Amino acid sequence: MKREAQGEEYYNFVVVIPVADRPRHLESCLDSLLELCRRFNYGGFDGGCYRKISVVIADDSKEPANIESHRTIAEQFNRQGLRSYYFGQSEQLEQTSRLKKNLQSAADRIIGNTDPAAFYHKGASMMRNITYLKLREWDSGSDDTLFYFIDSDQEFKVKVETAEGDRDIYAVNYFNSLNRIFRDTDAGILTGKVVGDPPVSPSVMTANFLEDATAFLEQMSAIDVSAPCSFHQKNQPAADDAAYHDMADLFGFKQAATPFRYRCTLRGEHNHLDCFNHFASKLNRFFDGEHPTRKSYYSDGDLLAGIQPARTIYTGNYIFKPEYLDYFIPFAALKLRMAGPVLGRIIKAEVADRFVSANLPMLHKRTVREQGVSEFRPGIDRSLERVDLSGEFERQFFGDVMLFSMEQLTAAGFPQKTPTCDEIERIVTAVEGEMYQKYLIKREQIGLKLEQLKARLDDKSGWWNHHSELAKSKEAFSQFIDNIENNFSSASKGYQLIAPGAHKEERLADICRSILLYNDDREAWRRALEREGREPEQKQ
Repeated sequence: MKREAQGEEYYNFVVVIPVADRPRHLESCLDSLLELCRRFNYGGFDGGCYRKISVVIADDSKEPANIESHRTIAEQFNRQGLRSYYFGQSEQLEQTSRLKKNLQSAADRIIGNTDPAAFYHKGASMMRNITYLKLREWDSGSDDTLFYFIDSDQEFKVKVETAEGDRDIYAVNYFNSLNRIFRDTDAGILTGKVVGDPPVSPSVMTANFLEDATAFLEQMSAIDVSAPCSFHQKNQPAADDAAYHDMADLFGFKQAATPFRYRCTLRGEHNHLDCFNHFASKLNRFFDGEHPTRKSYYSDGDLLAGIQPARTIYTGNYIFKPEYLDYFIPFAALKLRMAGPVLGRIIKAEVADRFVSANLPMLHKRTVREQGVSEFRPGIDRSLERVDLSGEFERQFFGDVMLFSMEQLTAAGFPQKTPTCDEIERIVTAVEGEMYQKYLIKREQIGLKLEQLKARLDDKSGWWNHHSELAKSKEAFSQFIDNIENNFSSASKGYQLIAPGAHKEERLADICRSILLYNDDREAWRRALEREGREPEQKQ
């Protein structure tokens, strides 16, 4: 069904950026948004600002210096014509305190503990839910506003492959494209994707990277170290939506049959020694989610023809009408990964015809260029010499359990009908058993591929073992191997957290209970929003 156009219609966009201790990422993100506005001038510039664009910076930071930086950044972009509203902890507490009495027992599961002494690093899901409360100020009841959620480590650009190398460019007119989709179709909620760095955890892309790293050494061993670099051709095979994922088959994709060849990103004249050193310098960025060999790229196409029914929400790139504020991020208190895919399955079960995806990806950059690491990444501990992925690994495993349990539950009629406790437990227990076996198989594959990498690295025929300028690179390889062993051996902390035992039993019980209470939480959320009504302030 098409929406009736009324002359020159422009939706108001409220761009929401949840951020936690990431001032450099946030500034780069807003820089790209401002540049996008300057290039395409969506809705026009009037009264010193882009009149159809507003930004909400939802701060979940812990460090006072970063909180102050985020506030200053909002003011800086405000002065440049990008209306930016800083949604800090005091305002968040004000919003939640008004709502909590109406949510009652559902409050902790949806918006979390509101203790002012520890009101930070609440997690991306809870931060989004709390921000939904702020967004009611823009809900005028008319069909003129869209809420656009992105992540702070993204930019309004895309990555493309060229003969001269990868380029990050302003190729997509996001706001005009979205305005066209929501104006000309019956879409109510839309999700895009990301290009560049994968949107998944290193926990589920380690095996294929080990394979690619070993292939890189094999290719290097057969060429002249001093010859001009030959690692600049386009990726073969071409990456698909899940080429980086060790268990792509779970999502309906085929595993790549061959390793991916590294594409060197150095510019100017350089040889294979320079390329080797540069590749080695990227190895330990992998633990922050940067994949040196399997990035994804933008492919242009007809916008409306490319609209597809969706089943997954990419929480760093989704847009919806105010009526979809009813769909809070579910099971937020569990702090699991895969929250977007889980929400997507629920939305698909209820409003399949109005839930769509479109070819509007954003550029994803896991690390800050100057530092080579992410500014802040929950579940990854870099406080010691080794990287500890166990927090993110555990959240990924149980997030997968929740997702594939939800697939079975929605196929059986959830959330329109609530299954019994026994039915939920049976499904969750069976899914967890299958998922645990897949993780164990993947651990064995990682172990075998790591041994292959070590053997290739230590091979005396490799010129890197006889070259005086590679000490730093050999150290980077050794550190990478040590971190893989620390996180993916049978004795690793991550695998201990998902092994049979008290922790797993508690996690599964929490998952089952959360699913059982989901419809109660949805009803409490709806009633609370209705009771609160719209804020007395005028729409900004």
